[in-house]
Amino acid sequence: MTSSEVWDEETAARYDDASAERSTPEVLDPTVDLLARLAGDGPALELAIGTGRVGIPLLRRGVPVTGIELSAPMVAQLRRKVDEATLPVAVGDMATTRVDGEFTLVYLVWNSISNLRTQDEQVACFQNAARHLAPGGRFVIELWVPPLRRLPPGQLAAPFDVSDGHLGFDTFDLVSQACTSHHYTREPDGSVHHGAGSFRYIWPSECDLMARLAGLELEQRVADWDGSPFTSDSEGHVSVWRKPLSATRKVIHSGRPDSRPDDHVA
Repeated sequence: MTSSEVWDEETAARYDDASAERSTPEVLDPTVDLLARLAGDGPALELAIGTGRVGIPLLRRGVPVTGIELSAPMVAQLRRKVDEATLPVAVGDMATTRVDGEFTLVYLVWNSISNLRTQDEQVACFQNAARHLAPGGRFVIELWVPPLRRLPPGQLAAPFDVSDGHLGFDTFDLVSQACTSHHYTREPDGSVHHGAGSFRYIWPSECDLMARLAGLELEQRVADWDGSPFTSDSEGHVSVWRKPLSATRKVIHSGRPDSRPDDHVA
């Protein structure tokens, strides 16, 4: 088990409604377009597939999709939409869980890698993605850039949404890179629901180092799924790393280099 929080039945039941703005064609179409293009003629593996917000539309584009998901209640919500034979999902953590086969695409969307709350687990996730990739395959993540420039000295909280129905702000530990997102949502009956989730933020350069440790090479980084340029002012990024075609690569295990011609982590 990793340090990720496991989403319970109540959270899973609320998830699709709470993330409705991320399921609109304006958001999903560019996402699925890029993922389908990167998958090509091969299958895709989604880490932290959740309720299938992205995996199901990608499947409908003709890309065979398999998922890994830590929360059984989230998988139960996905099963309301598609059966196991059509979209198989392994219940387990994305840092260590293995599924059969090789994939031309492994991907993680909407900041999900930050659910792993230690650097070691995030490194292991990159390595697990690389193990599942066929030579030439790609690993894609969608991830926010921590808004630390908004924090004046001594302040450890930054708002990310202030609206009539929702108040959200993040609190940060600048030493451990721990973050907690706080959500206060107004319900139809006028009551307020509070929810909070804990994460570990990762800088883009840190992601690149994790990818190198897994034997992956940066191919592309853009600010969003629409391909807009990534700049110093970007609030997020979509990054693509590629597994080299050569199966013999130098990888690092427990701090030492090791050449393994038959190891698909390479």
